Amino acid sequence: MNNSLEKFNRLVEALGELPSIGKKSATRLAYHMIMNDTFVGMKIAHAIEDALGSLKKCKECGGMSEDELCYICCDETRDASLLCIVENAKDILLLEENGLFDGKYFVLESLEELTMSHLETMVQNGVSEVLFALTPSIANDAVILYIEDKLGIYDLNFSKIAQGVPTGVSLENIDLLSLTRALEDRVRV
Repeated sequence: MNNSLEKFNRLVEALGELPSIGKKSATRLAYHMIMNDTFVGMKIAHAIEDALGSLKKCKECGGMSEDELCYICCDETRDASLLCIVENAKDILLLEENGLFDGKYFVLESLEELTMSHLETMVQNGVSEVLFALTPSIANDAVILYIEDKLGIYDLNFSKIAQGVPTGVSLENIDLLSLTRALEDRVRV
């Protein structure tokens, strides 16, 4: 007779790979889904499968979308003269959830020539201000300087979120008041 809980342990291990989920939390979640509420477990499994099958990167900004272009890039009421550069699509969700920005976005995942070429094309379409909403760090300051240099031939105002955001802290870990002040008090680069 096999008394192994191999499948349960694999579930705990998989849940433990998620950010901010330790072994105790993963065990608690797995137990709840398997023993207390199997409907929740099935609902989560279906939602994950559905999201993995339908979500992709927006062709324009690099954010998350179910279509070729995300709802932000398709929204003609947004201020196309403002372009906010973020580190990842998750940062767009954070800014949008709180209604802090009404311009367009660009997800900067790398400094490759293709990425820079696409950014330059976006800037040529009526952008007058580029706002850097990157996690404050020396490395990201260097990224800002690099992009500013590459886009220096265009008549642009460059700004970055104010230093109300602590250095080295990801945007997702900033309270709403600090993030709001950082965006409102952005400074020229």
